[in-house]
Amino acid sequence: MHMISYQDCDPILSWEGLVEAIQLGHKRNKAEISDTFLYRKDDTLLSRSAWIDGIGIAIKCATIFPGNKDFQKPTINGAVNLFDDKTGELNAVIDFHLVTKWKTAGDSVLAAKFLARPSSQNILILGAGTVAYSLRQAYGSLFPDAKFFIWNRTPRHAEKLANDFVNTQAVSDLENAVSSADIISAATMSTEPLINGKWIKPGQHIDLIGAYRSDMREADDNTLQKSRIFVDSFETTIDHIGELKIPVAQGVINKEDVIADFYDLKEFSRNSEDEITLFKNGGGAHLDLMTSHYILQTWLENN
Repeated sequence: MHMISYQDCDPILSWEGLVEAIQLGHKRNKAEISDTFLYRKDDTLLSRSAWIDGIGIAIKCATIFPGNKDFQKPTINGAVNLFDDKTGELNAVIDFHLVTKWKTAGDSVLAAKFLARPSSQNILILGAGTVAYSLRQAYGSLFPDAKFFIWNRTPRHAEKLANDFVNTQAVSDLENAVSSADIISAATMSTEPLINGKWIKPGQHIDLIGAYRSDMREADDNTLQKSRIFVDSFETTIDHIGELKIPVAQGVINKEDVIADFYDLKEFSRNSEDEITLFKNGGGAHLDLMTSHYILQTWLENN
């Protein structure tokens, strides 16, 4: 059994390698997935498990405590256990933050690889936390010549993140930033939509990551109605996350308006340069499993 830490493994991973691993994982038999949520006011315990024949089993437990930022501690913590597919033995305990970083951003850049215009030059990231940092790395790998813009409710956090990268600056005018972007990647914990459909322009790709509960949203109804909608998994998004669950329940959109998930990647494409595409990153347990398997294989190859 291997103990894989963030510090030892993060430097040997690549976004290109992970994206390929996620694509290959979706060519296997569909994953069995089970999610359990427990709540205490704003705090959440999320337990996710997945089994893919030929890859194995992953169980990920995550605690999401938004108040931790007041103690200068991570808001998300947890552990990932990876079990052998043939024997059920524990193969590895992998640093939770390592899996979460690579799974979350890798999920989004895989969608952007097919849905965003290859010529995209201006990329806006909403949020300035840990996920936003990894998004800047991942999107920078896919679009190395792009300019990046960071918006956050607390401007000094946006400035701090921007200072860690070249070709990156903090912005304060959200409407102008959204209207000027080719790609908008939202990684907030907002329960009220931040992206207004009146600001959206033709040809944009919208990547929604932050909402994970049934009461959370980052984009308004108008944005959804203007977009062709894609998800990473039908099972873990439409009936579970407020981003889609709320507008479906209110009749703003229909479930049938969601075109495809990663098990039908051939449908991930643009019909025109002016089309607006929207991707909901739900980050299901099967993606944790695919990412953990990639991490373990890379670790073994280098050790």
